[in-house]
Amino acid sequence: MTSSSIHPYLPADFERAVLVGRVWRPAPHHGPSVVAIRKGEVFDITETVATTADLFDRADALDIARSAPGESLGNVDALLARSLDPNAPGLKLLAPCDVQAIKACGVTFAVSLLERVIEEQAGGDAAKAKQVRETINALIGADLSTIQPGSESSQKLKAELERRGAWSQYMEVGIGPDAEVFTKSQPMSAVGFGADIGLYKTSVWNNPEPEIVLAVNSAGRIVGATLGNDVNLRDIEGRSALLLGKAKDNNGSCSIGPFVRLFDEHFTLDSVGNEDVSLKIEGADDGFLLEGVSHMNEISRDPAELVNQTHGPHHQYPDGFMLFLGTMFSPIKDRDTQGAGFTHHLGDVVTISAPLLGTLVNTVRRSDEIAQWTFGVRKLYDNLSARGLLGKQHARA
Repeated sequence: MTSSSIHPYLPADFERAVLVGRVWRPAPHHGPSVVAIRKGEVFDITETVATTADLFDRADALDIARSAPGESLGNVDALLARSLDPNAPGLKLLAPCDVQAIKACGVTFAVSLLERVIEEQAGGDAAKAKQVRETINALIGADLSTIQPGSESSQKLKAELERRGAWSQYMEVGIGPDAEVFTKSQPMSAVGFGADIGLYKTSVWNNPEPEIVLAVNSAGRIVGATLGNDVNLRDIEGRSALLLGKAKDNNGSCSIGPFVRLFDEHFTLDSVGNEDVSLKIEGADDGFLLEGVSHMNEISRDPAELVNQTHGPHHQYPDGFMLFLGTMFSPIKDRDTQGAGFTHHLGDVVTISAPLLGTLVNTVRRSDEIAQWTFGVRKLYDNLSARGLLGKQHARA
């Protein structure tokens, strides 16, 4: 029996992985705590680091995760099981980030580039997608993976596509010099493993976006990685790119987890670049099943470059940030109507996994029907202060 079959939601090599995250502790704490996973056991290390943003800024973050004093909260498998059960009382997983900004990069894979062009040309109408896809593929082909963004060859392609009347704003960020970097969600708003994810009430063409998410500290240093679902509303964004904020930032529209794996001698940015990210969608009402895999080695922009386009002399993030790296997976398998492609049904269970990062599971609901987001940054610090944790942090600093 493999370790991944024993702990199906943890990295395959979880015994040596340095995993950190956040949990909601019930009474008497009634608040979030930073945790580290050690040999399958969950330890609360909030007395050493009040937030994961604080942890990621520490030069000794690995030592803290591995050995800082902490209260045992029990077995990690029990925590994961409770987090999947909406009726289970007690400790639950939260997203592993807190006060960090949540940023995302789009159109970083050739396949997703073509699908964004299709969304735009279809005007957000799923019924037109098949015809537009065939036209676009006939005109420019389906493989842009060999094009280096910002290169001389990409500029020649741009000129040719402009001549043919096929240039798009998505082409601009897909193969042009500047990456698309947008604000995905607000600090403290991301949901975690087992939580409901939300679709805006008017959306009828939407899909998950399975991605790797980098954890970046306030100095712009990448300290680890996790998984994310950049929930995507294809009809709303397809009507106009100016509706990106409406399409991307709603209750439950950003899921991150289950844990951040910190970089160490066993796991590096090169490991991220070689990961395979799997997606499974299981329909609760129709038995629908869709599966696919994204290969990070097919990304068109280096993850370090994406971080540098986000953080630098032009823009600082004093609390650090989480950065979605984009996806190549735009599901086109027909579900409801022939030729209309995929869209979510309420109750869909979305499972995103990667061998070295574990598994993120969420259930699809409407954003106006799931739990409202009420616990923000001010409540976080009020809560930490009431628990006497901020004073301990400051005394140690």
